[in-house]
Amino acid sequence: MTPRTPSSGSDPKNTAEAAGQGRPTPAKKSAARKTAKAAQSAQKATQSPAAPEKTTAKKAAAKKATARTAVAKKTTAKKTTAKKTVAKKTAAKATAPKAAAAGAAARRAGKKAPAAQKAPATTAAAGSAAAPSAVGGPAAPEPMAAWRPEGADLVAAGAGDRERLLAGTHHDPHSVLGAHPVPGGVAFRVFRPYALGVTVVAGEQRTGLHDDGQGFFSGVLPLPEVPAYRLEVEYAGTVQHTEDAYSFLPTLGEFDLHLIGEGRHERLWQALGARPMTHGGVTGTRFAVWAPNARGVRVAGGFNFWDGTGYPMRSLGATGVWELFVPGIGEGELYKFEITRPDGSRTLRADPLARRTEVPPATSSIVHASHHEWGDAEWMARRAQRPAHEAPFSVYEVHLPSWRPGLTYRQLAERLPAYVKDLGFTHVELMPVAEHPFGGSWGYQVTGFYAPTARLGTPDDFKFLVDALHQAGIGVLMDWVPAHFPRDEWALAEFDGRPLYEHADPLRAAHPDWGTLEFDFGRREVRNFLVANALFWCEEFHIDGLRVDAVASMLYLDYSREPGQWTPNEHGGRENLDAVAFLQEMNATVYRRVPGVVTVAEESTAWDGVTRATHHRGPSGFGGLGFGLKWNMGWMHDSLQYMSRDPIHRKYHHGEMTFSMVYAYSENYVLPISHDEVVHGKRSLVSKMPGDWWQQRANLRAYLGFMWSHPGKQLLFMGQEFAQGAEWSETRGPDWWLLDPNYGAAADHRGVLDLVRDLNTVYRATPALWTRDVHPDGFQWITGDAADDNVFAFLRYDTDGTPLLAVSHFAPVVRPDYRIGVPDDVPAWLEVLNTDAARYGGSDVVHPHPVKPEPQGRHGRPASIRLTLPPLATIWLRPA
Repeated sequence: MTPRTPSSGSDPKNTAEAAGQGRPTPAKKSAARKTAKAAQSAQKATQSPAAPEKTTAKKAAAKKATARTAVAKKTTAKKTTAKKTVAKKTAAKATAPKAAAAGAAARRAGKKAPAAQKAPATTAAAGSAAAPSAVGGPAAPEPMAAWRPEGADLVAAGAGDRERLLAGTHHDPHSVLGAHPVPGGVAFRVFRPYALGVTVVAGEQRTGLHDDGQGFFSGVLPLPEVPAYRLEVEYAGTVQHTEDAYSFLPTLGEFDLHLIGEGRHERLWQALGARPMTHGGVTGTRFAVWAPNARGVRVAGGFNFWDGTGYPMRSLGATGVWELFVPGIGEGELYKFEITRPDGSRTLRADPLARRTEVPPATSSIVHASHHEWGDAEWMARRAQRPAHEAPFSVYEVHLPSWRPGLTYRQLAERLPAYVKDLGFTHVELMPVAEHPFGGSWGYQVTGFYAPTARLGTPDDFKFLVDALHQAGIGVLMDWVPAHFPRDEWALAEFDGRPLYEHADPLRAAHPDWGTLEFDFGRREVRNFLVANALFWCEEFHIDGLRVDAVASMLYLDYSREPGQWTPNEHGGRENLDAVAFLQEMNATVYRRVPGVVTVAEESTAWDGVTRATHHRGPSGFGGLGFGLKWNMGWMHDSLQYMSRDPIHRKYHHGEMTFSMVYAYSENYVLPISHDEVVHGKRSLVSKMPGDWWQQRANLRAYLGFMWSHPGKQLLFMGQEFAQGAEWSETRGPDWWLLDPNYGAAADHRGVLDLVRDLNTVYRATPALWTRDVHPDGFQWITGDAADDNVFAFLRYDTDGTPLLAVSHFAPVVRPDYRIGVPDDVPAWLEVLNTDAARYGGSDVVHPHPVKPEPQGRHGRPASIRLTLPPLATIWLRPA
């Protein structure tokens, strides 16, 4: 559950890339340009140009004037001489403009201009972008004079287009910029603010373009069709060689756009965001973002000194997707999207589908491509062999940043798998790892839904940790938070100037408890964003299960709201029908696409059918939500309340421990002792127990024995496995010093740790404790009403009828010769676990020898055994 502390601040194959739609050949490109030109001309006739942004235009003009004072306009011959002078510049230095104009641009974006640009990665096989070639490589092509026909406006960008490009409101910059056939040849238009000159290099020909002012350059080459060409852009002190970003066809195919429009793109992370790739034979990065309300979108980043003026994106029709392929940009580059809102103002936003982020509090997105080679093939092949509810399933809940404070993902991979394997847990559950701005939220207020937190390393580092856990035989569950998100102005809130990811109705958008915003589950693109995100973690990071946080807050329109603060649904009820449909779609999609994965609901109400299949309707008329498991919050609350009472009063509250069996088979349950139960003044698990230190530990051990034998799976939060006395703190983590042999009471804590290890060992080796967890015939009470004795006894059964007898005694006295009714077909019973054993810190009232039944009926059974019940203890017996 989210803490109350507020935040600081189908697999498409026919994409453009797969279909070979990249950079067209000259002949094909000419035809494509003519067709596109005709359509764009017709479209322009019906549109009025956007109002110019005068301030931006004046600034650009002023910067150009300053630059021109220092460097006179050069002829083609002079440019060749100048280029030879700077031939020794590095490729890294040539990737972006420098000097005062670039510094001013960086300041305008509110960023500090870096002293030098890092050269992009050049490994083509990794899909990263190659660095632009440095000046002075091959021999310079022959110059060809550009010419301007009469009516220069036929070549130069029109006034309306210029104003919209300068203002960041152009929806189709590719229709203006780049190369276009015109009468008499091919027109080239380039928009490079702060540039001193631009030369087109086509084969052996070089053409200097005319300076049209305000960063625009144009010219005509007397060519029959559009050639393959590159740009040579001169800035004060450097020359950049690059492909023209506006010479490429879209990187997204029609099928991608169709699926996005329908909200059914199940691998959305491959279509949107920043993706290093080779497009049309050129390496670079494709940027794509969904912003349907934006008047314009531009890419800003370290590669352009955080000035996106010269990098406008194009709108891909009615989908609301904006796209731009930027050549020469590769992994590791910082970027954001500069969005012009409907009111004309601008906002700089992190990528909602960023695969990697800066370390908070920095907020930029980072271009990323994975290079991890998985070694968990054996684990992945067998994880779907048995459903989770019919398998051993004991979970160790971990907050990675504080488990061992200071360790990275890779360092955790050296220690966490070994520790969890030694204790015998089958799974770890990681509190949210998706990027979040405020560490005190523990990850439950997410801003980077597609990026593991950079606090502990890179995405590949996190994959390394998951891989290590799998190779140790440990499954990995992850807390997933689709219920809400923070209001940070650089993230999802009013992303493109209007409510987009959140509901348009302020009453539906604001989460009443956490100061956050709720997702608009009724919008198909938002559902797509979240469903694809669930798949992303399972497919890309091999996550074995998603524990979905705060499900109850999603299901009810009146959750934490007073009358008048919510509106009933179309049937007059309080159910959030949109959220129900979303959860059903998410679960159905995950189980269809990723066999072996389990979804777990943190749902605290009596909603009918949380773990029922989505196509099965229950008494309420709703189909099931489709989860695999559900946290049993009722069992947790009732049992902890019972255990916190003084033993002398427990007999009056006996039902708090038995009531869970009334509804135990209504859902597939997990019994959670989670982080929520050991924070905010609730005290740690051992500190909840009454009595002196010995009794507190004895109560804890007895309770853990009862928990591991009760129907349902088990979850225990870190630190509770060795009876930590203090509440958990994310800044400090578990008190590992309690296990230090030099600490006087270390044996007390190691005793509880040893018990948890043995509980898991016996549990995994005893199918009666897990194969029939969700079947009523897997459980039988022996006695559930021995309130005066504080005794609970029951049988658990395997599929073949093999029983395990569990007896819990929650009184601080020894009860000798206590008679327990048993089946008469078991010749003898052998004690396999006793929480009072001396090695756990108990009084060692144990049964070392087999116990034989006597033909004396008890508890409605034809036979019985006599046991000496230890004080505050649970014992397990199996057929000898």
